[in-house]
Amino acid sequence: MEKNPKAAESRETLLSLQELEPSPVDEDPIDIEKGDYFDTDHSSPPPPPPPLARSTTLGLSGHSTVYWLTRLQKYSSYTLTTFLTLHITNTSLIPLLTPTLAHAEPYLLLTRPYYQSPLTEPLLLLAPLLTHIASGTLLRLHRRRQSALHYGAETRSDRRRVAWPKLSGTSALGYLLVPFLVGHAFVNRVLPLWVEGGSSGVGLGYVGHGFARMMGVAGVGYAVFVGVGVWHVVWGWARWLGWTPGQVGEGGVQGQLRRKRRWYVINGVSAVVAALWMAGGLGVVGRGGEVKGWLGRGYDELYRRVPIVGRWF
Repeated sequence: MEKNPKAAESRETLLSLQELEPSPVDEDPIDIEKGDYFDTDHSSPPPPPPPLARSTTLGLSGHSTVYWLTRLQKYSSYTLTTFLTLHITNTSLIPLLTPTLAHAEPYLLLTRPYYQSPLTEPLLLLAPLLTHIASGTLLRLHRRRQSALHYGAETRSDRRRVAWPKLSGTSALGYLLVPFLVGHAFVNRVLPLWVEGGSSGVGLGYVGHGFARMMGVAGVGYAVFVGVGVWHVVWGWARWLGWTPGQVGEGGVQGQLRRKRRWYVINGVSAVVAALWMAGGLGVVGRGGEVKGWLGRGYDELYRRVPIVGRWF
């Protein structure tokens, strides 16, 4: 009688089995999701460290040239805003709260040394102002250079065909503000220092005397100066805070409503600040009248040295 080959094979398999002692499960089980399902050689060396960050053209690693120039322009505006707050308080708000210009003059003379001293004026005004203007100009030149490289412009004629980056309204107001700032600083700071050796005698009476002698030119120039400056500052701060209409990411009807609302709010704030500044500057200081006597003659001598308009004094 023939033996069943499958039964014999099964008996051999059962005999080959061995009873093993139970062993505990590994404390660190294999994590299939991490790719540790298959055994790996843990004695292999660790992976190489990541490469170091590339340096920018400014020699500063981690960030681009645009990043650092934008930060310089932004943080310099903080210091300039502090100076403007002190300046509008002395030249507009205090004259509005006092009965006459003579009563407001002592407040200006009392607080002016704190932000016009040889130490504080460069730190609070000159250095931040130059940094703000230079960083904005370098940003525009850098973006122009990047556009030329993007389009492969190698020769001068090729670079002329590449369009300049779009100039925003805030930047345009900033560039327009520069000649007004230079003229204001020349009349009120440089000219007295050049003629008299200092500006200790220059105050609200000096400004009011200039308005009285040339109300038309001085009034229009002052109004344009304040308007351009206030709109530039308010729109600039709205940009830093992410509140401009162009920074609305929402689309559709709701996005359009938010953009319109922001436009009206920013321009409304600008109009209020400008009106408040001009109310004190033109309404009080500008109507202070001429200064008589030897002090008035000294003011006339200073104004006569102003280029172009000085001949009318």
